[in-house]
Amino acid sequence: MSTYSEEHIKYLKKQKKEKRIICFFRLLIIICFLIAWELLSRFELINTFLSSSPTEVIETTYQLLQDKTLFTHIGVTLYEVLISFSVATLIASIVAIVLWSNKIIAKVIDPYLTVLNSLPKVALGPLIIIWVGASTNSIIFMALLISTFVTIITIYQGFAETNQSYITLLKSFGANKRQIFMKAIFPSNIPTLISALKINISMSLIGLLPPVGENFII
Repeated sequence: MSTYSEEHIKYLKKQKKEKRIICFFRLLIIICFLIAWELLSRFELINTFLSSSPTEVIETTYQLLQDKTLFTHIGVTLYEVLISFSVATLIASIVAIVLWSNKIIAKVIDPYLTVLNSLPKVALGPLIIIWVGASTNSIIFMALLISTFVTIITIYQGFAETNQSYITLLKSFGANKRQIFMKAIFPSNIPTLISALKINISMSLIGLLPPVGENFII
């Protein structure tokens, strides 16, 4: 005998139905996109030299599997992503904490962060090659440039916009900055931190695409 009420069973069925509908439309969007991409390339409505096509991607992937270089390229790319993601997250977290803990430093650094974040970093590719060299290091450096500043701004804004009632309550009990951070700022900003990590990983991937090194794949 079921321990759930009839209303709860209906609710669960509704939830499962919604999940199936969502998955169906997600899959449908991908299929429609691939079909449209293939048709546009077949009828030469897009430049296949720049955008390729699904069949060409499959053929290239098969060739890379045949000559056993696919997983080598994937491994290099994953290494670059993990390094840039980890370093950018660490730097952004430390800088955001410092900015939150010292309002004077935050006011001094804020315009510089805005300017650095708005720089067309991909255009700096040739300079990065000169500075770092045409290697994996230059790709990681590019990814760091693209992801670090936006991650700092995202995390710091979350810290700065924390509900002041929590902070005031803790201060009334004599809490210091470390205790305020651990008891109010950090728990309140877990969703913001997750969003920052999502932005960071996407920006790191974008940073790997410019051909500033010899080991990258598209």
